Amino acid sequence: MPTQIRLTQQRGTTLINMAVAALIVAALYVGREIFVPVALSVLLSFVLAPFVIKLQALRVPRTISVFIVVFIGFSVIFSLGGLMVSQASRLAADLPAYQETLKDKIDSIRGLTGGGSGTLERASKVLKDLKTELQNSQTGGQPLQQSPDKPITVEVKQPDPGPLTTLAAIIEPLVSPLTTTLIVIIFVVFMLIQRQDLRNRFVRLAGSEDIQRTTAALDEAGERLSRLFLTQIAFNAAFGLAIGIGLELIGVPSAPLWGLIAMIMRFVPYIGALISAVFPLILAAAVGSGWQMLLMTAALFAVLELLAGQVIEPLVYGHSTGLSPVAIIVSASFWTWLWGPVGLVLATPLTVCLVVVGRHVERLQFLDIMLGDQPPLTPPQLIYQRMLAGDPMEAAEQAHDFLEEGSLEEYYDTILLNGLKLAAADLRQGHLDDERLDRILNTVTELASDLEAHNDSPDNAVPEETESNLGALARIDQPDEAVVSISDEWKLPRSIVCIPGSTKLDEAAALVLAQILGSKGYGAAAEKADALSISKFFSLDLSAASLICICYVDRPSRAKIHYTVRRLTKKAAGTPVMIAFLGDEAVQTQSLEEAKVVAGPFKEVVEAIDGTVGSLPRPSAPALPEPALSRLA
Repeated sequence: MPTQIRLTQQRGTTLINMAVAALIVAALYVGREIFVPVALSVLLSFVLAPFVIKLQALRVPRTISVFIVVFIGFSVIFSLGGLMVSQASRLAADLPAYQETLKDKIDSIRGLTGGGSGTLERASKVLKDLKTELQNSQTGGQPLQQSPDKPITVEVKQPDPGPLTTLAAIIEPLVSPLTTTLIVIIFVVFMLIQRQDLRNRFVRLAGSEDIQRTTAALDEAGERLSRLFLTQIAFNAAFGLAIGIGLELIGVPSAPLWGLIAMIMRFVPYIGALISAVFPLILAAAVGSGWQMLLMTAALFAVLELLAGQVIEPLVYGHSTGLSPVAIIVSASFWTWLWGPVGLVLATPLTVCLVVVGRHVERLQFLDIMLGDQPPLTPPQLIYQRMLAGDPMEAAEQAHDFLEEGSLEEYYDTILLNGLKLAAADLRQGHLDDERLDRILNTVTELASDLEAHNDSPDNAVPEETESNLGALARIDQPDEAVVSISDEWKLPRSIVCIPGSTKLDEAAALVLAQILGSKGYGAAAEKADALSISKFFSLDLSAASLICICYVDRPSRAKIHYTVRRLTKKAAGTPVMIAFLGDEAVQTQSLEEAKVVAGPFKEVVEAIDGTVGSLPRPSAPALPEPALSRLA
């Protein structure tokens, strides 16, 4: 009953959270006329705040610093907007001539191909629509009447509009953008002036009991957004300038307009630069008499975008956004659906804010997990998940990535062994059945087989010639690396037998331990998980064993350990027995009467085996059969 009550409470909490999230999304959609200016103001305040702080450092009063920075910032924005309007007006006047050129080019292609120029026809239609939209923007949104094919004489007499009607027709389309701009300017000014007060109020609202966490969240959000915005603005401005200069040299009309559009659209992740290239490509096809201008324009966008996105951009700010690629695409789609084109531009910074909040607020941690660029699983969790899925290929890829900088033994100790410990924890709770245990064992077997040929390359290996040229005294002064000299007898097959304690997880650990010992020169072999069962124990071959190592990933009962050791010492009388609790560093390492106990990662177990081998008498060579003895006689 308590479990059912707890599950019911969890479902109720989940439903409440989903309802709250739905209400928040609905409020953002319904109140977008208010929230969009506020969001723009907040983001612009993050961009302008560093400049205000620098002016204040020069002993300029805060209010004067804010007004200076806001005036300069919005002057730049209005200047760029005026440049775009003037270029669009000039382009609208020249579009009819470009449309005729494109139509002639389509007709010439149709004559060569016998039809099938649908792409250029669609381009012509796009160009015509662009002309209509630009002309409508000049006439206050009223579409221009096109001359019909057959002129019809129509006489329409209307009274001349009064001055108030004309003024209203001019002002009406400008009211909404001017109002939004005015609200943004006012908000930015007050946010910059009251920045400290707003910060303190947010801390109080978020919870004054945990000021440290709230301050850390505010500092991270402010630093990340300011760095992101300033870097992106500078980088995208350089990209737009390069596009504008390149189009001007190529001869594409209204090159400054397309450079500004390229700068703005590059704030849209992944596809912004491609969208900004559509209209310049159409104009290049319409203006040039041949296809050279079109090809040069396409090459310009392709080369600059590849150079910017794949070379310069990672060097400039790398992964400073802290977002995963999937999160960027999803957030762009979501905010575009919610707030339109403005949401598309604001998608990345708004999602960065959500990730920062999720990183510092425990109940919203899922935002950081779903949207952040941090690995969702630790390396041991990832390999355990791949074991459960029976996917040795991805496990091998992870191993090879690790081995580029680390050693094979480190990989087995830090990643694979910890993954087996996670499996052992699930096995104790009864979450693993035989099928999943088989998948884990098969994955480890194939992974070990794939890594068997790997040789660690030492970072500072001394060449043999250099070592031979060293004097005897110099070689004595070199630090001792405790290299164990293995005699030929320990290199014989099955001189060390690694026996699983009880489960298939122990078999996987024994297999890896045998491989590590084999890479060091020992003649090690690993047995199956059922080697100690009643049906298989009597057929267990320990005749050539000079050391028996019982491997456990999880610690069994002490009685079971004693029983296993007694059976093995009775079967292989005189052969030393070692018990290895792999990864269980909390185990008391004192030896039993019949066996030595070692606990820790593979490295410590191998070191214990080296020490045991060094302290044991050299094993005798295996006895030759009678025929061989007679031949020797």
